Amino acid sequence: MANLRQTPLTCSGHTRPVVDLAFSDITECGYFLISACKAGQSAVVKYLEPTKGRKDYYRWPRSEDVAETSAYYVYQWNFEVTPMASLCYVRVTPEIGLGRLKVIKEPFGAPLWTKRIWDAVSGSELHALIHKHIVKCVAFSNDTNKLLTGSNEKLLRIYDLNNIDSEPDTLPGHTGGIPSCVWLHNGTNVISVSDDKTMRMWDVVNKQEVKQLTLPAVPNSVELSHDGEVITVPYGNTVGFYKAESFELIKEIEVPSQVNSASLHPEKNVFVCGGEDFKMYKFDYNTGVEIESFKGHFGPVHCVRFSPDGELYASGSEDGTLRLWQTTVGKTYGLWKCVMPEELNSVDSNAQQIIKPEA
Repeated sequence: MANLRQTPLTCSGHTRPVVDLAFSDITECGYFLISACKAGQSAVVKYLEPTKGRKDYYRWPRSEDVAETSAYYVYQWNFEVTPMASLCYVRVTPEIGLGRLKVIKEPFGAPLWTKRIWDAVSGSELHALIHKHIVKCVAFSNDTNKLLTGSNEKLLRIYDLNNIDSEPDTLPGHTGGIPSCVWLHNGTNVISVSDDKTMRMWDVVNKQEVKQLTLPAVPNSVELSHDGEVITVPYGNTVGFYKAESFELIKEIEVPSQVNSASLHPEKNVFVCGGEDFKMYKFDYNTGVEIESFKGHFGPVHCVRFSPDGELYASGSEDGTLRLWQTTVGKTYGLWKCVMPEELNSVDSNAQQIIKPEA
């Protein structure tokens, strides 16, 4: 497969820079990808005829009163039509100087709670969680009963989704905005990174900070590995890997450019990252050796994440596009199909993304 060229799939539709993305877990209907851009509307996209590459979508919510929004597009990667009520959707909306968090949480199957924040069919707002500044990150707990938010207020908030009208718990301590946060698998600790150059762990039961680590530069994001053991944090032109429970440094790997986002493969054998030089990089996690780098975006890369099965990774960019990349180039998967030259005449080139060996 060494002679094959990486051919990303482009998910168009966003009209502004793509600033965040997230994959769902694997469900009975496949898995989903949610992406966010600085636009005024959202769209739900369904692959109805994947063998022909057709995508049908419509935009919601349909209100016209949002002047500046971070909106989320939902892409369905599996090849079956799934009812909209099976989507999990989060939307962060800075409005008139306030950070207004709008959430719809619908299960992939049986309902986990009944008080919905957004109606996924009509797009009507059912509830809003008001902040005093722009909300930069949100994270559901593993049991989906709590919602963690981080904002430019320099505060973390934890909402009880079973009692949405109750006052949230607050976790003060950061002295800068909070761009990213995650729940640990134990359900009692969360980790946040901040513009104050710190990474902190919090006990959500006692509402106290339990660990703090000062980083060499401002961190841009934080990711918890699939097994819950490793924290991935990009800062400056470095990607740092830390033990999730102790904050002990495992390794640091330098990248040729400033890094905005990084993601570790579920099997922890490779990681990918992107940043200010428009490139995507893939590194061997164990040796730190760069495996490959390539350009596909026409602007800085803001966000990168592996799919839950590790077969692809997604990247979002300042150029307003979301791109999907194969982890193993040349493997037939999803809309990618590897076809050898002698087979090209018998393949409908419009059916799937053809990966051709380079000369």
